[in-house]
Amino acid sequence: MSKFLFARISIALLAAIVTLTSVSCSGAASSNLNPKPSQTTTKPAALKIVVNSKLVEANTRFSFKLFSEILKQDGKKNVFVSPSSVAIALSMAYNGAKGETQQAIAKALEMQGMSLSDINQSNANLKTSLESSDPAVQLTIANSLWARKGVDFKPEFIQRNQAFYAAEVTSLDFADPSAPTQINGWVKKNTQGKISEIVDDIDADQVMFLINAIYFKGKWMNEFDKSQTADQPFTLADGRQKQHPMMSQRGDYRYTENQQFQAVSLPYGKGRTSLYVFLPKPNSNLADFQKTLTAENWQTWMKTFSKREGSIQLPRFKMEYEIQLKKSLSALGMGIAFDPLKADFSNLSETSTRIDEVKHKTFVEVNEEGTEAAAVTSIGIRATSAQMEVAPFSMTVDRPFFCAIRDNKTGEILFMGAIVNPA
Repeated sequence: MSKFLFARISIALLAAIVTLTSVSCSGAASSNLNPKPSQTTTKPAALKIVVNSKLVEANTRFSFKLFSEILKQDGKKNVFVSPSSVAIALSMAYNGAKGETQQAIAKALEMQGMSLSDINQSNANLKTSLESSDPAVQLTIANSLWARKGVDFKPEFIQRNQAFYAAEVTSLDFADPSAPTQINGWVKKNTQGKISEIVDDIDADQVMFLINAIYFKGKWMNEFDKSQTADQPFTLADGRQKQHPMMSQRGDYRYTENQQFQAVSLPYGKGRTSLYVFLPKPNSNLADFQKTLTAENWQTWMKTFSKREGSIQLPRFKMEYEIQLKKSLSALGMGIAFDPLKADFSNLSETSTRIDEVKHKTFVEVNEEGTEAAAVTSIGIRATSAQMEVAPFSMTVDRPFFCAIRDNKTGEILFMGAIVNPA
């Protein structure tokens, strides 16, 4: 049967963009993009970094809710998203929201009960923790804020994004034809070239782009032997078979299984981050498995992994994915943020604005060496006017499967996907 070898996913970038727009920019005063630090805003602690488990738990719940909604749109094709990218982008925009709009975003992000300062400081600490995770794993998180010249923004909004998200702030002439090129250049640089474009053009109503980019590149703790990679049959969801390169390996892994699936954790570097692969058993399928894919079940499954000898066969694959998230986020309770009559982003600017679109792009490659992945989220805001011995396991990923890249120390899920066709 097919042998699927997951090899290189350099988690290239998670980029999140918030595009803000205004009804009328004429006559507006120049933007205050570099306000003086206020007495009420503190920068993240530099010494002892404590990751807030409430934020990670909220991100986990948001991840699976968002993934479930995305599958309603694209359940019959390959899906690969970065919920962390979307969450960071929305958290940055959250600083500009007010009233019911802010509450709706908090609900979608599962952050009810957390204050704005808690959310910001927790995101800052999580960023620091993730970036210092493993010398054998490259993980960088970069943020930037691109503001239209001549438009006023609330100093507190700019300052919080600088202090807690380390956002690079640039005042840009959006009427200049080269403006999109400058923004896309930053995206390309901070995603190591895996995502080269997120802004096609800039409308007259657009006043801001708030971008988050995350890049990950990790080598397997135990690389796959390329000489063991061979074409094997992979069975598609409709029963058809195709030949595809499958990687093979044998050793000791963190592994779990039940009546529904087999699952294995393949570590990168020194083991802090791993690729988790969930393979539905022959008497089940990926669609049935996805119905059980909740934050609660995920936490339960994570506790059942234990060291076990076995063999793993994984497909080598590379793919790109793109989706508009407005529909999915509205289903999670954020609809008011898109409503031109109700959206309230008055903590961002005096200009009445709303979120117009949320575009998400990803890239992922898995090979014998490791993993590379990239994600960009573009949020457009438009003006409104004791162990027992067990037998070795054998796991052949030769049919549609689910996978996720997780930081094992914090529990943060960086990427997740459903692979129905590795080609």
